[in-house]
Amino acid sequence: MTPTQRTLALVRKQGFVAQVVEHIVPRTFIRRDLFNIIDILAINATYTIGIQTTSGSNVSARIAKAIASEQLRLWLSVPSRRFIIHGWRKLKSSRRWECREIELTISGDGFEITE
Repeated sequence: MTPTQRTLALVRKQGFVAQVVEHIVPRTFIRRDLFNIIDILAINATYTIGIQTTSGSNVSARIAKAIASEQLRLWLSVPSRRFIIHGWRKLKSSRRWECREIELTISGDGFEITE
């Protein structure tokens, strides 16, 4: 199961309607995210969430990529929108998968990162 599939299962279990918005460019192996930062859109009656999903070891790279994106500030300028990064790793002790969830929000001239 891929990180994307794990995130879809998790957010649907939480009551969201979710859809993959990342696509593969035809005749290439290049994956293109929505606005270069969003793999999955999840919605409910309160929020629209853009989710970047990755392996646990790539979380910091995805945070840096999102912060560098011009589109993130515009995405977060709407109060009902959120941006979350899901980093998936398998725990050695229990052999279960764990999701590290990081949320980026606008804070002054920069971004605040909360776990």
